[in-house]
Amino acid sequence: MSFATPPGWYPDAGTPGTDRWWDGTAWTAHTRPSAAHPAPYGPAHQPYAPQAFGLPVTTPPSRTGSRTRVLAITLSGLLVLGAAVTAALLLGPDDSGTRAAPGPIASGPAPTSPATSATPTTESGPDTGPAVLVDQLNGITLAVPDGWEKPGSTSDDAPTIRTAVSYDCPGTSASFCYRGTVSTRTARSGQTDPKAIAEADIITAADRAYEEDTLGRRTHGGITSHKVLKAEPVAVAGRTGYLVRWQVVTAKGPGGVVQSVAFPSTVGSETPVIVRLAFDADRPELPVSLMDTITRSIRPIGDSATSGGVGASIGP
Repeated sequence: MSFATPPGWYPDAGTPGTDRWWDGTAWTAHTRPSAAHPAPYGPAHQPYAPQAFGLPVTTPPSRTGSRTRVLAITLSGLLVLGAAVTAALLLGPDDSGTRAAPGPIASGPAPTSPATSATPTTESGPDTGPAVLVDQLNGITLAVPDGWEKPGSTSDDAPTIRTAVSYDCPGTSASFCYRGTVSTRTARSGQTDPKAIAEADIITAADRAYEEDTLGRRTHGGITSHKVLKAEPVAVAGRTGYLVRWQVVTAKGPGGVVQSVAFPSTVGSETPVIVRLAFDADRPELPVSLMDTITRSIRPIGDSATSGGVGASIGP
């Protein structure tokens, strides 16, 4: 591949102080006084020789200064020519098929961007980690028992913890169940009285755990009867709430214990919060006392030591 030198004025090595026109293929007879700044390209041919145009040859005065200037101009022309050829080889033709003009050469190293960490920062504190379930919407946290998990998603999108191992529901092989579950949610009934909310929600809590799932499948053959184990005011997260606990008997399987706790939120307009718990019966790893332990662990976000009888029964 060859690169033609573009037409233009270039220093005439044979006549110091003079530029001669290169037409792209050969030197012409056109000259002019040298410009202050020579063109960035030099022709890739031999310097112009006056004899080729029948012009008289003049012999410069034999002075050392003149010879030095001639040599300097000649060397300058060769350097310009070398730079032009190098730029052409490096740049090559542009998209239009023509050579791109060389850009300025940086006099120093290219600036570098400030170093950034590829690892995102994480927050730490008492409200983070696998041992804590956080309900940001309702402004509460609660403890996660050993061996339990926090699923990434649930059928009703409620913050939930559950026993890690599932099993085939006794009432249908098309579904699977968990021995223990706890979930939190905002009360939607419009009620503000914790007692009324808890008494209404315990029915829904029992149905979701042991009557039928969200697809209408009777996971335990349905609830045949229930017994009230506890119904009383409690202090939860420093607020006065109400707790209702049922024992349910099912057509298939051992049945279980369900609980609904309602109390005012500690954030925003204090819309009531509901915490539902459901444990299978006759499981040594799931004593009813664990429900009390989880209820006592409920705290406002950012408060690891809420006082005021957290999760404790309120006497008359």
